[in-house]
Amino acid sequence: MKVLLINGSPRANGNTAAALGEMAAVFTQEGMETEIIQVGNKDIRGCIACGGCGAKGKCVFEDLVNETAPKFQACDGLVVGSPVYYASANATLVAFLTRLFYSTHFDKTMKVGACVAAARRGGLSSTFDELNKFFTISGMPVASSQYWNSVHGREPGQAVQDQEGMQTMRTLARNMSFLIKSIALGKEAYGLPEKEEHLWTHFIR
Repeated sequence: MKVLLINGSPRANGNTAAALGEMAAVFTQEGMETEIIQVGNKDIRGCIACGGCGAKGKCVFEDLVNETAPKFQACDGLVVGSPVYYASANATLVAFLTRLFYSTHFDKTMKVGACVAAARRGGLSSTFDELNKFFTISGMPVASSQYWNSVHGREPGQAVQDQEGMQTMRTLARNMSFLIKSIALGKEAYGLPEKEEHLWTHFIR
């Protein structure tokens, strides 16, 4: 079983990385394979709504999005971490996730998702809500912890001093591991939920 962790911070070793690292250590203890992908310091453009991915089966822009797509398909869980900018996630990360989720047409049902926000002070819960929407539109269960998934710190490394935040990360990783394992057993016993043909309603019809 594998968990893919996305670092949406431009700082590869900042507070977002500290939170993800705390989780990765627990995943390893739980027998999960992990990989952390650094996104926040990459040059990633946003989606241009060209529809080319429908014909090509991948995004028309060849960058980290297409490199990550097969790893996303193969993983059992996805953790997305971001610093908070103006009560929102890093714009580079949002561009990455928008294109990654939209251009990948494989079934994401029952892959477990979780997000983590890091900030000096405020905007954590709004960023948390923003990132969770990528999971909930895709049929992905969202793992929870003992508090909203967030850590505090301004300078790199300060988040490790947030004892409750670090504990929240560990609890989240344990809960997520349990959920991934439980879903794997459920798939063996019952398979995936039945799917109806998607009904597309554009505004009113």
